[in-house]
Amino acid sequence: MTIRILIGDVRDKLRELPDESVHCVVTSPPYFGLRDYGTVQWSGGDIACSHEAPDDWIASQFNAHRTIKGEQSASARTRWFLPDGSCRCGAQRIDRQIGLEPSPAEYVETLVAVFRDVRRVLRKDGTLFLNLGDSYSNAGTRQGDRDGIASGVNVQRKIADGYRPRVAGLKNKDMLGIPWRVAFALQADGWWLRQDIIWSKPNPMPESVTDRCTKSHEYLFLLSRSERYYFDQDAIKEPLSEVLSQIAYPQNHDELTERRNKIPQERRDGDGRLNAKGRASRGAAMDISGRNKRSVWTVTTASYPEAHFATFPPALVEPCILAGSPRGGVVLDPFGGAGTTGLVADRLGRHAILIELNRGYARMAERRITDDAPLFAEVDAE
Repeated sequence: MTIRILIGDVRDKLRELPDESVHCVVTSPPYFGLRDYGTVQWSGGDIACSHEAPDDWIASQFNAHRTIKGEQSASARTRWFLPDGSCRCGAQRIDRQIGLEPSPAEYVETLVAVFRDVRRVLRKDGTLFLNLGDSYSNAGTRQGDRDGIASGVNVQRKIADGYRPRVAGLKNKDMLGIPWRVAFALQADGWWLRQDIIWSKPNPMPESVTDRCTKSHEYLFLLSRSERYYFDQDAIKEPLSEVLSQIAYPQNHDELTERRNKIPQERRDGDGRLNAKGRASRGAAMDISGRNKRSVWTVTTASYPEAHFATFPPALVEPCILAGSPRGGVVLDPFGGAGTTGLVADRLGRHAILIELNRGYARMAERRITDDAPLFAEVDAE
C-alpha cells in the first residue's frame, strides 16, 4: 500500500489533491486551546534572541507581583511579549497551527474552512469520521488542569507556559461544547451530520475535579458529502460471541414469566406459546453473522513512545476505515500527527494520505508506519 505524508499547512496541501480522489476521511484536529504543537517561527528582530523571557526577568516580575492572588512565573513569561504577540526584540510571531485561535468561534470558522476543502477532495459517496474533544472556560489554570482553555493575546505563549485565561463571553467553568459547535457548523456548511458516536474510554485521563464526574468519553462524528454514501455495515458487525455475552438472561422463574407476558398476543397460540409468526420474528432477530455495530465504542486510549501528545488508538480508527472505504481505497487524514490513520489503513489494505504541519511529527509517522510493515508499506514523506 502507498502512504503519502504531505508536510505543510493543511490549507495549502489540500489544494494539491485532485477533486473526488478520496474514499474516506478519518481525522482528529488539534483540540481548541489545549496544546501548542511547537510550529511557531519568528521573523526579524535580534537573531541572537531566544524569544523567551530571561529567568532573571521572570524572577523580578514574580517578586514584584507576589501579592497578587494566583500569580505564577508562567503568567510572568507572557508579559515578556508585546500585546500583538511579538517579542521585545522586535521579532514577529508566525504560526499557522490550528487550535490556538483567540475564541471558540474563530476555531470553528477555521475548521469549517478546512473541511470545506476536504469535501472537495472527497468522493460524492465518501464519509468523514471526525474526532473532537471538549474543554472548559476557566481563568488562570495550569496546563495540567483539563478545565483550562486558551484565549486572548499571546495565546501560544500562554498555552506553552500553562496559563489559560477565561474565554470572553463565557462564565468561569462553562463547558465550551466545541464538538457540537463544530458539528453543527459543518452541517450548516453542507455536510450531512449522520451520527454522533461515543468513544467510551475505560482508562480516561485522571482529573482532580471535585464538582463533576471525570470525563471518560469523546465524540466521533460521522458526516457525509451526500445523502447516500458508501458504508460497509457488514465489515464492522459485532461478532455473535460478543452479542451473546451481553444478553441478560432471566435469573429466576418470576423474571422469565414477566418477559413471556410482554410478548404481543398476536404472536401466541391459545395456550400462550409462540405461534409461527412469533417464532419467525424471533428467528429473524438473531443474525448468525452478528449485529449492527452500536454507537458507543469502548476503546482503551493508547500511546506511542515517540509521541508526547495524545494519539489516535488504532482500535478507534479501524472500524472507521473498514466501514468507510473499500479494500484498495484511499483514506485521508488532514491532521496526520503520529500517523495512526496511515498505519491502520496500510494494515487493512488501503492507501492513505496524511497531512502534517510539524516536520518532526511527519518523520515520526514515517518511521512508525515503515517499522510496522517494513516489507509492504511504501511510505513517502513529501
